[in-house]
Amino acid sequence: MSLALSERENDKEDDFTSLTLWKEENDKEDKFEDAYEIIPAATTMNLVSSLEECTTGLYLFLNNRFSDAINLVHPWSKSSIYHALIYSILMVVKAVLTFDPQDIEVGMTATKEALKTCNNFRRKGRMISFSRLVSKHGIKSVKEEELHAEVCYAECLILKSTVTFMQDENILGFLKSGISLGLSHQIYKDCQQILTQIPNKQSKTYRHLVGGVKFGLGAFNLALSLVPPKTLKLLDIVGYYGNKEVGLSLLHESASESHINNILSILTLLFYYNYICVAFGVEKDHTSPIEDLFLIYLQKFPKCVILKFFHARFHMLEGKIENAQLILEECIFIQNEWKQLNHLCYWELMWCHIFLQDWKQAYHYADQLFQNSRWSKAMYSYSKAMLLALLPSEFTKSVSEDMNSHFIKVDSLRIRFLGTSVPIEKFVAEKGQRYGTTTGWFTAQPLLEFVYAWSGFRIMSKKLQLISCWLSIINKGEDLLRKNPNKDYGTDDISLLNLLKGLCLKYLGEYSTAEEYFIRVIQNEKLLKYDHYLVPYTYYELGILYYLKGDYVSATKNLDNIKNYKDYSMEARLQFRAHVALEQIAKEK
Repeated sequence: MSLALSERENDKEDDFTSLTLWKEENDKEDKFEDAYEIIPAATTMNLVSSLEECTTGLYLFLNNRFSDAINLVHPWSKSSIYHALIYSILMVVKAVLTFDPQDIEVGMTATKEALKTCNNFRRKGRMISFSRLVSKHGIKSVKEEELHAEVCYAECLILKSTVTFMQDENILGFLKSGISLGLSHQIYKDCQQILTQIPNKQSKTYRHLVGGVKFGLGAFNLALSLVPPKTLKLLDIVGYYGNKEVGLSLLHESASESHINNILSILTLLFYYNYICVAFGVEKDHTSPIEDLFLIYLQKFPKCVILKFFHARFHMLEGKIENAQLILEECIFIQNEWKQLNHLCYWELMWCHIFLQDWKQAYHYADQLFQNSRWSKAMYSYSKAMLLALLPSEFTKSVSEDMNSHFIKVDSLRIRFLGTSVPIEKFVAEKGQRYGTTTGWFTAQPLLEFVYAWSGFRIMSKKLQLISCWLSIINKGEDLLRKNPNKDYGTDDISLLNLLKGLCLKYLGEYSTAEEYFIRVIQNEKLLKYDHYLVPYTYYELGILYYLKGDYVSATKNLDNIKNYKDYSMEARLQFRAHVALEQIAKEK
């Protein structure tokens, strides 16, 4: 697959030049001013005017004027492909944020209507793909508006799949999503072949077409590169294998150019570098290659709560936890229309205070989430309980809360997804039963395990002082458990601390000592009674340790050992991590 969709394929400009041209092009455009309180309603609509109005709608959205954005694009959503697309994007974003059944239903209705609208503009009665049609009858046999309709249709299929994942709690919904994604991917590939044959590349709408295809293929390549082949087969996306470098390159190009999908491109990159890389990647540092590009967007939309949220996340991954806190607190005060955006900030603020070991403030945000957010009551209840375990009894009495009851009720608060439990919720439910019904465990133990499950130690790894502080907690726990071992959970508890101690020592650069602690966990495999996930996860950490040392043979051997384990907690997550790690090693060999 080519990295570019135009003549840039053979004459690639450097990123700085691309960004400069993009800024200059934006300066030439009519700038959206936040002072515009009344947006005039359009009386006629064609492809050019629809792109202009939908761009204004996106600008409203990025200035936190969410209702204004929706009200602007909705009236034309049944007669304009781009209005249909942008309206469905806004409705799906709202559904994801609220997780409210009514909003999810509205999101599904919007995507179905958008597909109908786009389909009305697609070429009628064709039995072959566009690329084959062009090869037979020439490029003039296809109208540019029909290509726009194809790209919008493909994007709407992705949106429909997203809502289907949220709505259909059975395997049929899962397979339906896979079929839609496969069709979407094929449409993007088809359009890519045609774009190189279009002679007039100076039309006002051409850049939007190219940008949309780059976004779609970039997102697919990136997403598919992260998924193990077995999972792709389950999704019925057989024969499609993503290339991470191609995906990132296409998304970066798309985000660097002026078109209606550049916002989605930069948000996809931000999510990848700030969350996916942290949870699944094996990059040796958190340096993000898109920070300069991101700052251009932030300069253009300085009040955008979503961009400011990611700015806070950048600071967090750089070890600047206090700076992240200040930006997140500012995000909460910037807007109050979509309160669910504030819930994202509460979640990250809870983590900031956990990293700094400010248990009381962390509890405050966990309680706010438990009271107001629909995403995961089970997770919030567990968060409250694990923090109550670390707070003095006087505080527990003052807030009229009971640690054990919060631990125990986690199980009853779990949600079901595709007919089964969410793995991380199942994990904390099992832990909640254990900590809520037994004694003799180290008070920080529930929190330590939770921090590991959410990749918290990796997030803190840029600030070694924090890692050292958490290592001291682990050492205290180790001393206490050795003096007072638990008859049932003794080996499991010590093995957990050995894993976490090895992890901290790895981040501190003490590789040999870290390796010793990882090996201790593996040696105790047959003595483990409950926490069987510890061994395959330790093989992963040991594999990454060898990777960092440059010993790719030992790294591959340990990562391959993970395949020998089944039916343990958070299994799918580890399989994804191991797949990404092995791909990275194979590339570097």
